[in-house]
Amino acid sequence: MIIRHLKLSEINGSLVALDNVKDASNEEIVSLELADGTKRLGRVVKIDGEKVTIQVFEGTRGLSMSNVTTTFTGTTMEIPLSPEILGRTFDGLCRPIDGLGEVFPDERRDVNGAPINPVSREYPRNFIQTGISSIDALATLIRGQKLPIFSGSGMKHNELAVQLVRQSTISDSGDFAIVFAAMGVKNDVAMYFKNSFRDANVMDRVVMLLNLANDPIIERIMTPKCALTIAEYLAFTLHKHVLVIMTDMTSYCEALREYSSSKGEIPGRKGFPGYLYSDLASLYERAGMIDGVEGSVTQIPILTMPNDDITHPIPDLTGYITEGQIVLDRGLDYKGIFPPVSVLPSLSRLMKDSIGEGFTREDHPTLANQLLATYAQVQDAKALASVIGEDELGAEDKLLIEFGKRFEERFINQGFGENRSITETLDLGWELLSMLPRNMLERVDDKTAEKYYKGQESKE
Repeated sequence: MIIRHLKLSEINGSLVALDNVKDASNEEIVSLELADGTKRLGRVVKIDGEKVTIQVFEGTRGLSMSNVTTTFTGTTMEIPLSPEILGRTFDGLCRPIDGLGEVFPDERRDVNGAPINPVSREYPRNFIQTGISSIDALATLIRGQKLPIFSGSGMKHNELAVQLVRQSTISDSGDFAIVFAAMGVKNDVAMYFKNSFRDANVMDRVVMLLNLANDPIIERIMTPKCALTIAEYLAFTLHKHVLVIMTDMTSYCEALREYSSSKGEIPGRKGFPGYLYSDLASLYERAGMIDGVEGSVTQIPILTMPNDDITHPIPDLTGYITEGQIVLDRGLDYKGIFPPVSVLPSLSRLMKDSIGEGFTREDHPTLANQLLATYAQVQDAKALASVIGEDELGAEDKLLIEFGKRFEERFINQGFGENRSITETLDLGWELLSMLPRNMLERVDDKTAEKYYKGQESKE
């Protein structure tokens, strides 16, 4: 028997409360009908005895205590799924906004997902080629991995996101798809994403969810859940390898903070809720591979660090959960280098087992280690030059500084339209290392040097 509840007992921001409600369930979807016949959806977010708190998806503007009839549906939020969602554009609640009509579902799934049994998880293998040298060579993206990008306000992370969508491929013949979720973006940024994907002719493999800055915060909170539910369907039902790009997770976390504050919860660090870690983990841990099932979910969450502070709760907690990070550097951005990837603090914790012979090329691990070690020496040489002056440096330090300039200008910097294969990236790395004498390449063994090193041998 369906019971309709007349009137509300409380309205607070996007939240409304009802008294004398029995048998409600957490996360249950609720229909609110106004006096003029319009309907809005909400979900149960708190149950305190017979008092139920509901978050309204479309916001509470126009609601009063007496003009609303509330009906509990008995179900959680589900979204329609079918193969035809590829190439479609949805809002943050997975409602079509591309003018192509509703989705005729093969099935409907709860957006909260089903956890993957740790015993059935398969260790991530094989890499996703992004066409970006600094990522492919030094912080390789592995299928089934979660690898965030730490950016800063005003930096070119939107352009980098577009480049990843446009260029990312897998090495074998498996089906590849991308789920792109934008949260809290302005209209011009949303239009930029749509036009870029269309102009690059990649929309046939992309499912796009757009949550705008003026949309209700509840929609922003649900957007990554909808995106990951779509990704799990494409990966484990349609057996595709799915790359999920979510930008900007900072907007998501700030919406969560606002939502938590409106519920009257006790704040934690910088006003964020104490459960921010577990909430982010519930999203990030939906990446992975299942043993015996073809398909994978790989995540690239993009977040802007407030005041470029990598110790801020959002990047700090994200770093604990994920398997590495790609850090963008404002100094490189000021130099006009794109993408401005800072390679020393960037890392991919899973790349060591998924590069080299049989995956990329046998020299890849050696080259990556030597490039990082040499670039670290470049920073030491720069620090010394700032004290005594570059003219007073020794011959090796001067050579290191010249290597650093070329490494940034030719290897890290590659422009928005350049798509390098892994072979081109590795060959370019050896070309740059060949600037240095052999005795400076301490991490390169003789066998690898004989095959790939083109510089001059050490002078006795």
